[in-house]
This record gives sequence, structure tokens and C-alpha cells, in this order.
Amino acid sequence: MPFKKLYNFLFLFTISGCQCLFAQQPGNEYSYSDSVFTKVDNGVSFQVGEIILTGNKKTKSNIILREIPFKKGEVYTLQSLVKKFEDAQRQLMNTSLFNSVIVAAGSFEGNIVNVKVDVKERWYLFPVPYFKPVDRNLNQWLIEQNASISRVNYGIKILYNNATGRNDKFRFWVVNGYTKQASFSYDRLYIDKNLKWGMKVNFAVGSNKEINYNTVNDKQVFLKEKDQYVRKFINTSAEITYRRAIKTRHSFGISYTQEEVKDTIVTLNPSYFKTGRRKISFPGLYYRMSYFDVDYIPYPTRGYAVDFSAAKGGFSKEYDVWQFQTKASASWPIFPKAFINLNIYGGIKLPFKQPYFNQRFFGYNDVFMQGYEYYVMDGVAGGYIKATLTRELLDFKIRIPPVKKGKEAQHIPFRIFGKVFGNTGYVHNPQPGENSLSNKMLYSGGFGIDILSFYDVTFKFEYTFNQLGQNGLFLHRKSIF
Repeated sequence: MPFKKLYNFLFLFTISGCQCLFAQQPGNEYSYSDSVFTKVDNGVSFQVGEIILTGNKKTKSNIILREIPFKKGEVYTLQSLVKKFEDAQRQLMNTSLFNSVIVAAGSFEGNIVNVKVDVKERWYLFPVPYFKPVDRNLNQWLIEQNASISRVNYGIKILYNNATGRNDKFRFWVVNGYTKQASFSYDRLYIDKNLKWGMKVNFAVGSNKEINYNTVNDKQVFLKEKDQYVRKFINTSAEITYRRAIKTRHSFGISYTQEEVKDTIVTLNPSYFKTGRRKISFPGLYYRMSYFDVDYIPYPTRGYAVDFSAAKGGFSKEYDVWQFQTKASASWPIFPKAFINLNIYGGIKLPFKQPYFNQRFFGYNDVFMQGYEYYVMDGVAGGYIKATLTRELLDFKIRIPPVKKGKEAQHIPFRIFGKVFGNTGYVHNPQPGENSLSNKMLYSGGFGIDILSFYDVTFKFEYTFNQLGQNGLFLHRKSIF
């Protein structure tokens, strides 16, 4: 190859690699000229040389290399290799181990390209005070419960991410207040040298002085004892995980649950547990598959994600249920800084005749319809579809001066999005009782603001209208589903 032509190849390749520098923060857009690739990528290939890692003081090198979709010795065209750089940057950011990632061409030895991967690690250890309302969302606590301190859990939690440098997670909580609880969990993504098999264990024990024992008019009804605990529980589980490639993770687990309530609860609601019992204990088996192919898991603007689970709880008349549920999310850019998101949930519990203890459906945890935050919909089958049109309004950073001279200044990123959305859903309940929102189609819509900041924290401010003629401002923290 003539020297001038080779120089042009290397120059254009370096420019293309440097463009990956702008990919430090999720959501930044960058593009490449098709005409340039037509001229440059004329059957010429490049071989991956050394992959040089910098900035990983805690994280083991093999954990980083596991997420990179190319290896030393592999051969790619220029266009393919630049795409691999983008994929590597996105995948490393989605590990939640780093504040920023740069993947770029380092040096050249003929057609051999040495690749540089530079990361900036997060702070991984968080021993922090714990203060959290127990109600299903902030609105319910602020409006319906008048921000009652008696409905708050407080204590201390220790969160240790990347504990051994292998992207493992340790959690230890000691909680008092509404719930008296001690719990811990340990999640290790890989336990074998081939980095495919992992494990996770959980344990929690606690008690409550208040319990939700029934649902009337689509709202939870509680019983509280001032000096006595009305509920005691133990939950434990152990699972193994399998991640053959990058985007899909399988989990296989066993669990054990023990629940006990006061006689008063059974008197008020004989169907709280099956056959009027006040204490149950049962083993469980479960399988879960999660798939992520998105640009940024905490707030995807493009790509697809699916989460499917199947579980068997109990093997006797005391407690017997099969549960299946699927969550799916898809995001499509429609023009610069704007995208459409479709969010789908579906679930079923078999047999349909279940005790109150196992009838929770909409309104619990992250399974809810916007605009119905003050309500719950109990049942055994149903689902919803949420559609959202979102546009980025602002993208900026706040500089935090260094504590000591010579240290690098920190920057807290903020991205602000405006959106409009609509929901539709349905819950089937063969025993609706005094509740009217199950067994009918539900609709809602509204507009809002999402704020994405440091360490994947997303706050949502939404003004929503529902088919009951009600409207209001609601506050949420958001995960991908």
C-alpha cells in the first residue's frame, strides 16, 4: 500500500476513534460519514492488538475485558471496529461500575491497532443513614398519611458495590420504626474462571406493628397495634446465575418464606391466608431471564429490554401458586434528542383462587399505572401498556471544586427531559369484593419532567389525569421498568 494511502487510513481511523471520547456520558450522539467509510473501508481490515486498561484501581481487569465485544487478534473493517468501540463503551457504562468510559484507538503497528480503554471508577462503599416512608409512593405518604413519622423506616444500611473488584454487591440493613428488620444479600456475578456462572443469596427477618390486611374501595386497609407486633416474617433465597454472553442473564433459585400474623388479622379477614390460618411457611422455586440491549440501563433512550420470571410457591394445600410475569421496554429515537418508549407488563397467578396474601397486583413496588398512585388493584391476572414521548431539554454539569490541591475537580451531571405519556391496563379479580377498579379497562395520561443525575438517580415529576376525573402531581424514582 502506498505510504500516502496508508497515512490517510490511519488519520481517519484516529479521528474515528477519538470521536468515542464524546461517549463518556450516556445519551451523547455521534455519527460517522457514510461517504468517508465508502472511501476508507475498501476491503482493508485491522487487527486488534493489545487492549490497554487504565483507571481501574479496584475493578479486576478480567471483569472489564468480559464486557468488551472484541478480543486481541480479531480482525475487523474500520467501520466494524468503530462500532465495536461504541458497543464496548455502552456495555461498560451499563455495568454501573464507572462514572465515565473512553474506548479509543491507542497506537498503530502497521494494520495492528492497540486499543486503549480508560475508565473512571465510582465510589463503591456507602455506609449511610436510612430513612424511608413505607407507603407505596411519596404521594400516598405525604397526602393520605400526612407525612406521618410513624410510617417511616429508619436505621443504617451498608451498600458495598464491587466489593472484591469483581462487580459483586454486598447489602446489609438494620431497620427500625414501622418495620423492625435485619437483612443482608450478596450478589456475585461470576464465580468461575470462564466468567459465566454466578451466585446470589438473600436473608431477611423482621416484624411489623402495622399490617395491610384487606383492600376496600381499591385502597389498603391497615391494622396497627401500639405495643405489639402484628406480623413476623422470615425470607431467604439462594440462586445461581448464568451469563453466557453479554446481554442475557439467567437465574435459577430456591426460596423459603415464613409469615405469621396475630389472631386479630384472621378474625378481620379470614381469607388473609388460606383456610383461616394465621401462620404459613413454604418453599419456592423460581427462574428468571433478563435481557438488556439498551444504550443506558438506568434511563434508556434506544434499545430493548425484557425480564421474564416463572415461580412455584408452595407444594401443599396450605400454599400453592404458579406465578408468571413479563416486563418489556423498547425505546426508539425519532429525531435528535427525542425518543418514544413503550413499556409493557403482564402477569398471571394460577390457580385463580388465591388468599388475600397473594392477590397483590397493580400499585405495589414498580408495577403501577400512572395516575392511580392512591389506589391498588388486587387480582390474579392482568397487564398494562405505557407509551411515552420524551425529549431532552437540558444537559449540563455542576463543577465541585477539589477538596485538596492537586486533586481533580468533580462534576455532577444533570440531564432533564420533558415528556407526555398515556397508560392503559386491566386486572382480573374473581373475588373483587368492595373494589371497583378491577375487571375493567383503566386509562390515564399526563405530562412531566424527568431528572437524571449522578449515580443513576432518576426523579420523575408527573402531572397525571385518570378516568375517574382525578388529576394531580406525583413524584417517583424510576428504574428501567
